[in-house]
Amino acid sequence: MLIDIFHDTVCPWCRIGKKHLFDALAQWQEQEVHIRWHPFLLDNTVPADGYEFRSFMQKRKGIKTEELQQMFNYVQQAGEAAGVKLNFDKIRLAVDTKLSHQLIALAPANVKHDVVESIYRAYFEEGLNIGDIKIIVAIGTAYQMDGTELRLQLNDCDVVDVVIAESAFARLNGISSVPFFIMNNQVKVNGSYSVEVFLESLNSAALLDIPAKI
Repeated sequence: MLIDIFHDTVCPWCRIGKKHLFDALAQWQEQEVHIRWHPFLLDNTVPADGYEFRSFMQKRKGIKTEELQQMFNYVQQAGEAAGVKLNFDKIRLAVDTKLSHQLIALAPANVKHDVVESIYRAYFEEGLNIGDIKIIVAIGTAYQMDGTELRLQLNDCDVVDVVIAESAFARLNGISSVPFFIMNNQVKVNGSYSVEVFLESLNSAALLDIPAKI
């Protein structure tokens, strides 16, 4: 089973959707699963220093202060129902996510999912600036990635360009929002649906393998 995941690391619904998918996979266990993570930059214009979070979100959504808090409360409750923590009170900055996606791309396959989860945790639970190279290097070194080499790789323009190009490619191919999941290149789930929906999608995608095995 091949699963392509398109996400951004500051998207709370992406964290919720990822949790639902992996909860479904824990129940399913029908086939070996290979996951590919793809960047989807929700806003490629955020500078390295970031923007003040709440004013940025108000402007982006075009809503008032009280409406923004209502939105945060709703998403936080959805996170709690899924089993993930989303502490919007701790988030101070809207950040540039390119470095976090670079780290995911550079992480060894056997720890990639853990690295993704650590990035989400750093932003949504600890309120850390995941656009800061020091934070990103610290996450990488926690998974035995060499800090000096990692810093060099993160400063490599070619690696940045790949992240930007992948995000642009996703948009050119019709993906306009995340999370977005593609199973076995055909079954698509656009959103952070329930575990049951993911189980149904996994079963549908598994059937696509049958002709190849005959």
